[in-house]
Amino acid sequence: MSTSTLLRGSRRRLMVAYGLGDAGTGLAATQLGFYLFPFFTCAAGLPAFIAGSLLTVIKLWDAINDPLIGWMSDHTRSRWGPRIPWMLGAALPLGITLAAMWWVPEGNTLQRTTYYVVMAILLMTAYTSVNLPYAALSTELTSSTAIRTRLNAARFTGSILAGLSGLIVASIVLSDGSDGYLRMGRITGTIAALATLACCWGLAPFTKQAQRPSNQAEPALEQIRRIRSNPRFLMVLGLYLLLWFGLQLMQVVALIWLVQVVQVPPDLSTWILLPFQLSALAGLQLWSLLSNRLGRLVALRWGAGIWIVACLLSMVVPPMQNGGTTGELISLIGLIMLVGLGASTAYLIPWSLLPDAIDADPTHPAGLYTAWMVFGQKLVIGVSMSVFGVLLSLTGYISSEICDGPLSFVEQPQNALLAIRMSMGLIPAILVMLGLVVIRRWPDRGAHLQRA
Repeated sequence: MSTSTLLRGSRRRLMVAYGLGDAGTGLAATQLGFYLFPFFTCAAGLPAFIAGSLLTVIKLWDAINDPLIGWMSDHTRSRWGPRIPWMLGAALPLGITLAAMWWVPEGNTLQRTTYYVVMAILLMTAYTSVNLPYAALSTELTSSTAIRTRLNAARFTGSILAGLSGLIVASIVLSDGSDGYLRMGRITGTIAALATLACCWGLAPFTKQAQRPSNQAEPALEQIRRIRSNPRFLMVLGLYLLLWFGLQLMQVVALIWLVQVVQVPPDLSTWILLPFQLSALAGLQLWSLLSNRLGRLVALRWGAGIWIVACLLSMVVPPMQNGGTTGELISLIGLIMLVGLGASTAYLIPWSLLPDAIDADPTHPAGLYTAWMVFGQKLVIGVSMSVFGVLLSLTGYISSEICDGPLSFVEQPQNALLAIRMSMGLIPAILVMLGLVVIRRWPDRGAHLQRA
């Protein structure tokens, strides 16, 4: 869709509709990121290495199905374009499987593990069928750099608001332990399905006029050659892998760090996570504005600097005594907000750079590039989550079969506490620094001046 055509439509409706598209998958990603590992090791009673391996299965299957669904999405034909049919068809399966993921079945460890493997495959198939076609639309709806940045800001605003609602639901219901997890899944599964359906309805008029992908079929080896010959995409991919691995690792560790290391009371720990979402939401608006005024790399450097400092500070936060004083809680919340403010660049900047990389390819196969970008991210994170689970097991991390809220406090070995601190602080800081190195040669000069 040209910029002039887009201007004649209702831009506000477009932004609202596009923002809803990542609400369902963003809600799922937030809850899976923050709570799934504690759920496995507490409510489901699984050892840490099995919990980490399950996270690997989720990410690996999510990665494997990306290129396939991206290719099929590129070659789908309908009056609404190639993306809406996939999102519409996967909306209800996404809600149902998200709810089912938080059920603890009867049986031994092997039987429960088998159930979660099957459910993870179904959930992530539905997740990809919604999220990947949706992400490709940011390139196809307009050719304007400024509007693409705003679309991605709207996307992640919806994602973070949905994640915030998920954290609020979790904070209210997780006092019931495993029963609370199931109730949380039912509520958020319903929200995810309805938000995706609303997005499809809102975007349908715009997708009829959007740019269409090339009809050319391309083998996997040819896709890899195409990707390797696009240096802009390789830079975006490297940045995305590094930033999102740091963010995902912090999400997995956050609740464990709060309860086991900082010794925040379990019933308070879920509420402590809310400032992260709120500050990330504010950060999206700040970095979007800064990107359109001074450039995306300037916004990235400022946000990454804040993120790195917050990561390093989290390494030295002392344990609280008797639930913590008011001053200690305020300081902790301030630190969490710094993390969210800086980490919001991981949501916005890579995805706002991706359309430029796609435009550098004459055939503009948005689904292909989106699929391979997400494939790389999920593959790296999947393997890393397994390593994290094994690391906790090797350092003697103790799982609990009885949940006091979302997670029970258990006196942990010093080696396990050190591993948790490093996963929350030092490792993400190093990854963010490497991301800045990878993207330093990006040709961003003047792009922020391309206004609609």
